[in-house]
Amino acid sequence: MQEWNMRTDYRDAEIIIRKAINEVLPDKAVRTVLSHREEMENVYVVAVGKAAWKMAHTCQEILDGRIRKGIILTKYGHAEQNLPGFEIIEAGHPIPDNNSIMGTQKIIDMVKELTVTDNIIFLLSGGGSSLFEKPVPGITLEDIQEVTQQCLRCGASITEINTIRKRLSDVKGGKFAAHCAPAKIYAVVLSDILGDKLDMIASGPAFADSSTCEEAFSIISKYNLSLEPHVLSALRQETPKTVDNVETYLTGSVSEFCRAAAKYAEELGYKPYILSDTLDCEAKEAGKFIASIARALMEKKNYSLRPPCAVIVGGETVVRVSGEGKGGRNQEIVISAADGIRDLENVIIFSISSDGTDGPTDAAGGIVDGKTYDRLGAMGISCEEALKNNDTYHALEKTGGLIRTGATGTNVNDITVILCK
Repeated sequence: MQEWNMRTDYRDAEIIIRKAINEVLPDKAVRTVLSHREEMENVYVVAVGKAAWKMAHTCQEILDGRIRKGIILTKYGHAEQNLPGFEIIEAGHPIPDNNSIMGTQKIIDMVKELTVTDNIIFLLSGGGSSLFEKPVPGITLEDIQEVTQQCLRCGASITEINTIRKRLSDVKGGKFAAHCAPAKIYAVVLSDILGDKLDMIASGPAFADSSTCEEAFSIISKYNLSLEPHVLSALRQETPKTVDNVETYLTGSVSEFCRAAAKYAEELGYKPYILSDTLDCEAKEAGKFIASIARALMEKKNYSLRPPCAVIVGGETVVRVSGEGKGGRNQEIVISAADGIRDLENVIIFSISSDGTDGPTDAAGGIVDGKTYDRLGAMGISCEEALKNNDTYHALEKTGGLIRTGATGTNVNDITVILCK
């Protein structure tokens, strides 16, 4: 992670963030899985997602001499350096772009002629739904971009978005496994989906799809999405319900991230409490809820938990985009919380994405305290207006409340932490 300057009174938060992220890097998991495959021959490596470079790097260290070819497909800025034996392609996220199509086609070209004697190491992490893309016949990149934009703006959950995207893609929803057959796939999967559903992580390229066309159309109706007739027609094509050439190893999750944060908070003298690792609601509502917990703790309202303490919540919230500003779900959580903890002493709330990018910004998330609301007010900035305009990034930038870690090399959802002294 890059160096970043946080205020000295946020020092405990910085320590927890750095150490907790290091705990959920995928290196150890990849090493553990592949240590049982050291004699594997005829190896081809496909690494897709925000954590693709780091996972591929570990794979190369273990299987270097046996890797015939490898391709890394990751988000712009997430490849640390060249990796011998690997072609690295960076592409768009959260909206696929031409590099997504180009990189995916290169991967298909690499695997389509493989035989039953060949082995594919498939290293998969969050972000793959955007990065790994080849439209089905009759669908264009522009179609997928439009559908994705609509889904993101309306506040659909990641599983809802992926239920739709699978049906427009020739590699999602188990279809990539078909391209690889008869070669055997050994998939190492870093989870960024609540509940660790394999068919939803990166839209499940090598996993039988449990969702249905009926569910996809229910989602369209729920959010009143406006889709072209040819897109609706493509959505009526069902996805594979069985996949038989894949052996899967699931690793990493937001629950591990929560436990790591609790561990390091305790080392700093806070009594930790993991409230939930399945937070799944609108970001600004989550912020209000988190703030109410902080206020109750500081006002000692009959809770067994007393300061100094740390309350940790993991999950993934959503944002309904109605403004033209800049921000992300974690930034919305803390700006929403700022009002609720106004004037409270010795309280800090931070919220971050484990991959280092919160929405379409260069920040991992944000941090606020009891004085943030009034600091912003003194600058003529209203938390309410920032949320209304989805412009939380600029509000936090004014108060030194942006957390910038840079690309971390992992992706296991988000955590929000209350620190009470």
